[in-house]
Amino acid sequence: MIHNSITIILTLSVLIWSSPFVAKTLRIPTPAVEIILGSFAAYLGFIGHNEYFDLVAEVGFLYLMFLAGMEVDLKQITKSPRHVIRRSVLFLALMIFFSVSAGFLFDLNAIVIISMPLISIGLLASLSKTYGKTQPWIRLAIIAGVLGEILSIAALTIFDAASTTGFTIELVIKIGYLTLFLLAVYLLYRSLHLLFWWFPELKSILVPKFDTSDQDVRLSMALFFIMIAVMLYLKLELALGAFIAGVAISAFFHHEKKLEEKMSSLGFGFLVPLFFIHVGASFDLASLKVDGVVSGALLITALMILSRILAAVSLKPVSGAKNALLVALALSMPLTLLVAVATIGYETKLLDLLSYYQLILASIFEILIAMILIKILQD
Repeated sequence: MIHNSITIILTLSVLIWSSPFVAKTLRIPTPAVEIILGSFAAYLGFIGHNEYFDLVAEVGFLYLMFLAGMEVDLKQITKSPRHVIRRSVLFLALMIFFSVSAGFLFDLNAIVIISMPLISIGLLASLSKTYGKTQPWIRLAIIAGVLGEILSIAALTIFDAASTTGFTIELVIKIGYLTLFLLAVYLLYRSLHLLFWWFPELKSILVPKFDTSDQDVRLSMALFFIMIAVMLYLKLELALGAFIAGVAISAFFHHEKKLEEKMSSLGFGFLVPLFFIHVGASFDLASLKVDGVVSGALLITALMILSRILAAVSLKPVSGAKNALLVALALSMPLTLLVAVATIGYETKLLDLLSYYQLILASIFEILIAMILIKILQD
């Protein structure tokens, strides 16, 4: 056990350190490289199942969602022109229609069809760090992505409950918890917004301008773990809590520009790479030999990306053709939610092993293809 832990620690250290160099050499995004290296390391036996690695990777995923929340500027979203919001909603509606229609057309598994319209902006934090959050397509992707993320996490929460309890009163109660939680968050946001408006000096007390004890980081991490604890207590999706914590930091302490840099450095320098490596390690490369895994994964990937590209036509009037295409690609990587749905579906016997492998592989393919295409369009 000790020997296995030492091997994993040393392997992860090498992969975290070397992945940026490999990414630069191969000219492909770093997250994609980390996933690939994680797969090969697991295949060669350098990384195996380890509860501590699983736990840290889970924290890395939640921290990625936290960073994604910090990318959200609520003022920018609420002050966005109504036609932009309407176009974003239309994009989501068309994407759902095309995804579900394609799923039925190709007679895919019901769980796979449910998975195809999912939206996650976790990787937008990585794209924002690479290309800059001022890029028009990133700002538009965040607006559409936030709406899609909330709907997707709500759908995941309902699916998780329905798969374990069935369509019973427990499911209704869980939906009620989710609704009340979102309402409570909104009311708390409005209350804090009013409080800070009347007493703006409170911000300086909570996050001092000249701080030698990293009070800003401590506050951020405290809120991060408090929201996770609340979600654990309510038995709701942890990712939603982490995301809301990030949004809260962005909404009330956006004046501290260095705070975002500090939190981002911790995430992308350590926790987030561990998550991507874990995703790669969780996929058994030997399953590539199973008939239908690769072809099925490529079909799911193609349908998911194509449905978003077709839906992005609705964004063309407000962003232009190129930016609309970039938005579609940026929202074509619901990695974490796909993995979550695939895992829940397989554990509850609603998803067979072949479809499970196809979904996991599709989530990896989407990152590789979408990020490479974004890089080509941006260069």
